[in-house]
Amino acid sequence: MVSLNPPVCDFGVKAPNFKLLGVDGKTWTLQDCMGRNGLLVMFICNHCPYVKAVHGRILRDTLELKGYGIESVAIMSNDMVNYPADSYENMQLIAAEYNYPFPYLIDETQEIAKAYGAVCTPDFFGYNTDFELQYRGRLDASRKDTAPDGTRRDLFEAMKLVAHSGNGPQDQLSSIGCSIKWKEEAVEA
Repeated sequence: MVSLNPPVCDFGVKAPNFKLLGVDGKTWTLQDCMGRNGLLVMFICNHCPYVKAVHGRILRDTLELKGYGIESVAIMSNDMVNYPADSYENMQLIAAEYNYPFPYLIDETQEIAKAYGAVCTPDFFGYNTDFELQYRGRLDASRKDTAPDGTRRDLFEAMKLVAHSGNGPQDQLSSIGCSIKWKEEAVEA
C-alpha cells in the first residue's frame, strides 16, 4: 500500500464532466450532481484504511453540507479485478449499509480519475456553482486512524465558505491516502 499526498488546489480549474453509472442503477452527470451552492467530488473506495478512518465523518459532513446547498458525489476508480472489495456489487452493499446521502459512481475506465488528476483515496475536490475548483484538501487531520473528536473540520469549513462566497480558503492542507489502484497497462508483445 502506497500512501500519497495529492497536490493542493489549482483555483478556478473547471470540473471535468462525467457520465457514470451509480450504485442505484442510474447514470449520473456532473450537472446532475451540482447543488445550488456547489459540489463536492470525492474519490473513495471500499477497502482503503484512510477512507475507513473517516467514513463516518464523510457521511456527517456531506449530510450537513446539504443544508448549505452543497451536494456531494463519490467516485470509485480502483481496478476491481485486483481489488475485488471495490467491485460494483460491493459498492452497492456499502452504499446501502451506510445509506449514502450522495450518488456513489463507478469509473470503470479510470478516465474520470485521470481527468480530475485524482491520485489517492480519499481525494476531495470542492467546486463552486460555476464548476470552478475552490478546494483540494483534506477532510481533517485523520490518517489511517480517526483524528480525535473536536479536530478541525477542514473540508466542511472550506465548503461552507464556498457555499457562502463562491470561493475556497487560500490556505489548504492536502489530503493523504492510498494510491488509486490503476489497471495494469496491456503489455505489448
